[in-house]
Amino acid sequence: MNLNRRHFLGASALAVPALAGGSAVAGAQPEQTESHGRVLTGAEQLAAQGWRTFEGRKLGVLSNPTGVLLNGDHIVDSMVAAGVKPVAAFGPEHGFRGSAQAGGSEGDYTDPRTGVPVYDAYGVDVTKLASLFTKAGVDTVVFDIADVGARFYTYIWSLYTAMAAAAKANAALVVLDRPNPLGGRAAGPVLDPKFASGIGRQPIAQQHGMTVGELARFFAGEFLPDEKLQLEVVQVRGWQRDTLFARTGLNWVLPSPNMPTPDTALVYPGTGMFEGTVFSEGRGTTRPFEIIGAPGLDWRWREKLEAERLPGAKFRETYFVPTFSKFVNQTCGGVQVSVEDPRAFDAIRTAVAMLVTAKALHPDVFAWRPDNYIDKLSGSDRLRTMVDAGAGVDEVTGAWRAELAEFDRKRRRYLLYR
Repeated sequence: MNLNRRHFLGASALAVPALAGGSAVAGAQPEQTESHGRVLTGAEQLAAQGWRTFEGRKLGVLSNPTGVLLNGDHIVDSMVAAGVKPVAAFGPEHGFRGSAQAGGSEGDYTDPRTGVPVYDAYGVDVTKLASLFTKAGVDTVVFDIADVGARFYTYIWSLYTAMAAAAKANAALVVLDRPNPLGGRAAGPVLDPKFASGIGRQPIAQQHGMTVGELARFFAGEFLPDEKLQLEVVQVRGWQRDTLFARTGLNWVLPSPNMPTPDTALVYPGTGMFEGTVFSEGRGTTRPFEIIGAPGLDWRWREKLEAERLPGAKFRETYFVPTFSKFVNQTCGGVQVSVEDPRAFDAIRTAVAMLVTAKALHPDVFAWRPDNYIDKLSGSDRLRTMVDAGAGVDEVTGAWRAELAEFDRKRRRYLLYR
């Protein structure tokens, strides 16, 4: 592996041998991606070379079931088959092999397929994760997890923690990039640092509009500028920012148990906020985050939402009985959100309209979770207090216009795809 270093935004960058048209060192200028042909992830390109980029390195792989190749092989399985065996793997929320539900992980174990030791990295802090890297003898951390584009999806914060921990452990960090299934548009409020948590550690927009590789560059430049970080991003080949997942030619692998389809990802940056209410967000149904409701709701919610004429959105009256999570074995009324036009659809504005109308129509049913979890999801107490005060959709969404514009301006220098 080439250990030449170049300065990048206050951090050192590890230069991995470039791949034609695909790989970009973190300190390099963004390349123009191809507008035709198959989209190739960073992992796909390195696998095609037999992973020889990593020969002689002591690899630690932070991944989950989404770290997969087009042929269905997981990258760790592929590495081992190629004779480049990682010294350790690290599992985020839901675990390395993805068997745990929300808020869970798989613990430490030895992977029975490969014999690779697996360490539980979910919820650990920088010091703990750095100690795990050191314990495993890792000198290079490879991150390959598919994100869904929302601030409160925990994998990007596993990336952030891994970056800081790698710097502390004097290990390089290589991001094998994948497309953002929502494309490249940023939307929604920016996190107020006073409300930082495990579902939002730093001030980024609720729908950040970046790939994990771009986020890594952003994190390095904005939040970890003083760390001696050796960062490399292996770019996606053939992807453009306005390309949604359905047009990538890639296979959708559930990044978590309640993210079954690309349709779920489209609505999630908005309807994920219903986790901060007493309403069911559809866990325990076959369409989580698309089906929203509670006992006692009726057809009026759907009629009111249709009257709002929200761009790209369609609503269906529905009744459902969750098999787990909220309202187990109870009949709930509500709506199913469908995205008719992904280009026009705004997940966060749509969800704000759902919150506003639900509170107005069903004040006896609608409520926030008592722990005000909505504040962590939305990034501050502003959404909750404005909705409670009777603010309309335009007023609520207009409140973050300036901060979103500033975030959008700030992130541009870190983008890798046109």
